Amino acid sequence: MEDIFVARVMSTSLHTVAPDTLVETAGQVMLDNEIGSVVVTDDDNQLQGILTTTDFVRIVAEQKPKDQTPVSKYMSADVVTASAQDSIRDVADLMVERGFHHVPVVDEDEGVIGMVTTSDLASYLSNEETPSPE
Repeated sequence: MEDIFVARVMSTSLHTVAPDTLVETAGQVMLDNEIGSVVVTDDDNQLQGILTTTDFVRIVAEQKPKDQTPVSKYMSADVVTASAQDSIRDVADLMVERGFHHVPVVDEDEGVIGMVTTSDLASYLSNEETPSPE
């Protein structure tokens, strides 16, 4: 797995929102697309943060009124990222160590280009690994 790169397993069909998007809208995007996070980007596709299903626990518990709250209030802004050339083993280790389920993949010029999720890694392993004999 050391020589397999992030580009091979990352999801590239991203759903992004602007920092001033209302949390209600971001939540609807996540529900409609059955995804666990939205990437927050600026007008140049540069990463500003990430909003995940975990963040919605805080939103529901803390914020009133919810329909007037921008995602920038709850998004994680200090986002750990990967590049398309990173080893998936390194990214998987990072995800386990930090308890992450989503790692945005960024390119210096293009901005956000993908996302590696625990589902992406599990899917890759289930397709590549041969089950052990019983």
